[in-house]
Amino acid sequence: MEAKKTPKADLTKKSGMFLNLGLLISVGLTLFAFEYKSYESGELMDLGTVEDDFEELLDIPITEQPPPPPPPVEQPIIEEIPDEVEIEEKIEVNFDVDVQEETVIKEVVIADAPVEEKAEEIFDVVETMPTPPGGMEGWNKYLSKNLKYPTQARRMGIEGTVYVVFVVNTDGSIQDVGILRGIGGGCDEEAMRVVKNAPAWEPGKQRGRPVRVKMRLPIRFKLS
Repeated sequence: MEAKKTPKADLTKKSGMFLNLGLLISVGLTLFAFEYKSYESGELMDLGTVEDDFEELLDIPITEQPPPPPPPVEQPIIEEIPDEVEIEEKIEVNFDVDVQEETVIKEVVIADAPVEEKAEEIFDVVETMPTPPGGMEGWNKYLSKNLKYPTQARRMGIEGTVYVVFVVNTDGSIQDVGILRGIGGGCDEEAMRVVKNAPAWEPGKQRGRPVRVKMRLPIRFKLS
């Protein structure tokens, strides 16, 4: 026959409460064990009063260290200089010089330094170029009238252009006649002769002043 328990006598319903209660008691005992301190019983030792001067040491006034004194200045020693000793010895100076009347002093003549003549500069291009009398038209008339065809060049059938170079001076005269490029057969010499015998040109000018100018002109020889 199976025995039945009454609901009031059934403790299984309160097992959770007992478990929590037991856990709480065990935790409390553990904490108590860690926090419990034991002290030995005995008489307290009288260490007495310790005298200290901490407050006095802390109240140290701040003092500034004065700079070192400057080094002493040495005063210069002034020595007395004795008065100048008078020179008793007398120095005789003789100003008498025998000058004879026959003595003749030669006059020094300073010769002037030789003046170096500077050659006038020759320009290739100036503001106003030299021009022959009557302009280029007058120059062509002069050549056609005075230029002669050389016999040798005529026989050899030589023709062409001879380039002549010359310098027109400040007075319009012509000098330093030369040939830049010739054709031979006597044409070069004939061209130089005509230029040398040409009348004076109008000189070239630079800044309104006559200057020497080098000219280059062609002279053509052509068989008719």
